[in-house]
Amino acid sequence: MQTSAEVAGLTVPFTYPFQQQEDYKFLSHFGGKFIIHKGRRNSPDDSKPALYQIRSNDTRLCRRVIQVEATPKSLNSAFCHILKVPFDNSVSGIVYIWIGEKTTQEEAIHAEQMGRTMFESNYSNVVVKEGTEPENFFWVALGGMADYEHEATYMEKKRLFRCSNEKGYFAVSEKYADFGQDDLSQDDVMILDTGVEVFVWFGANACEMEKKLGLKSAQTYVKHVNSEDEGGPKRKLKISKRGAEPWEFTRCFHGWVSR
Repeated sequence: MQTSAEVAGLTVPFTYPFQQQEDYKFLSHFGGKFIIHKGRRNSPDDSKPALYQIRSNDTRLCRRVIQVEATPKSLNSAFCHILKVPFDNSVSGIVYIWIGEKTTQEEAIHAEQMGRTMFESNYSNVVVKEGTEPENFFWVALGGMADYEHEATYMEKKRLFRCSNEKGYFAVSEKYADFGQDDLSQDDVMILDTGVEVFVWFGANACEMEKKLGLKSAQTYVKHVNSEDEGGPKRKLKISKRGAEPWEFTRCFHGWVSR
């Protein structure tokens, strides 16, 4: 959303970006150190472990550090993570900087810089390479050791399309690579290509015409990409609704929040 105002006789534009819909100009001011915490600003819960995933959509400029659910399932070998583990007194603790085995040296250095500056000085910092995690604090803080993903090939393949008739005619348009959960419009039908599946997502307020034509568009898209991408996996068409999205769908959105 953009407006303007008079400042010292000049018309100055004001832009109000929504969370995870920030443009390149906005993100360029943070140098890849844009942090999104869960909850309200004035009421953080410092008594529980907090896990942050660092990942970039499209380019390093779109790199964000977003708090995710503190469970092993949120880990991925393709990303670096930061785990804040408070002690019982909640005023000190340990910050684990977890380096996924498939991350680059630049990503590891960036994660260390973030982990050492994100929290209070009374938290000690420990760099942990994947596979060397201490069980007493690290895994206990995540609820116990469990399986997690070791690759993120969907990051290279994912594409999001919007199907809408808001202009009086039906049209399909692609969202740019840096998309987030709030790009899923409740008034429309969305098509998400993960590289393996193609999901047709129905917004709660989508009309029957959008659903019908959106599904037909997805069928045409699947037929096209399967014929073009001969060496890759054949996409499977699946249906998804708001509130019932599977893991294969939600993992394509950084910091997905169940609603």
